[in-house]
Amino acid sequence: MGFFDRKAICGVCDQEVGLNRYKVKKSNAWICPKCLKEAGGLTVINVSKITVEEIKDILREKKIAEAERLSGDPMSTAEGMYEYCKTNNFGSGYNTKWALKHFGVIENNLMQGEKVLMTFIGLHNYVSTTKHDNFYGYAITNKRIIFAQKNVVGEKFKAVNHDKLNDVGFKKGIIYGIVTIDTLSEIFNVALDRGSAASINSHIHKVLDDVKALNVAPQPQVANTNTTTSAADEIKKYKELLDMEAITQEEFDMKKKELLGI
Repeated sequence: MGFFDRKAICGVCDQEVGLNRYKVKKSNAWICPKCLKEAGGLTVINVSKITVEEIKDILREKKIAEAERLSGDPMSTAEGMYEYCKTNNFGSGYNTKWALKHFGVIENNLMQGEKVLMTFIGLHNYVSTTKHDNFYGYAITNKRIIFAQKNVVGEKFKAVNHDKLNDVGFKKGIIYGIVTIDTLSEIFNVALDRGSAASINSHIHKVLDDVKALNVAPQPQVANTNTTTSAADEIKKYKELLDMEAITQEEFDMKKKELLGI
């Protein structure tokens, strides 16, 4: 089948593909843009030096790795964050495709050891129904509050550490519920449907309280050895005075009890 044939079959997914395709020369087969992208794209896959079976193996390994990651901590992935948001009705009116993109920005910017504890979606920097920064994905982690948006020209990302947070508040508007995130540098108003806004606000406080409780670990009790050492030194001095017959046995015993607190 030649390149200019209008239709061909992708050798990886067996789906029909048009002229927008790539030749896998060693297998004399075609690969569609979707399969090529999932395998790593042209920066990773050299279609002149790889076979269709090798591409399938790469995709198979990627799926296994993704399944293992999902089974370990689903909230470490954009898909897991989105499922949490959807399951808990934490936001509404958003588009699934773009919601995954917003959470994808968060996934790509998580720090080592950072765990996502809750997520939601809302209209960022809300002033009115016609004045806002459109939908953002939000995540509360064990370290920060994260705001992220993917758009047609790029992406936006901002994070505020918990110690820079003044308060999180909530008020009901005519159309939306507004969750206010008050930080040391600025205030963010997030508009959500009235039904979920109150529960999101409540859950944010619960998560932050849980994080605070975990971070406030009990301090180990350190024995005060100075008093004991000091008392022992004093008793030794009085014993020397007793041996020198400078004090009586009765005086030594009395002082010893005083120093030991008995």
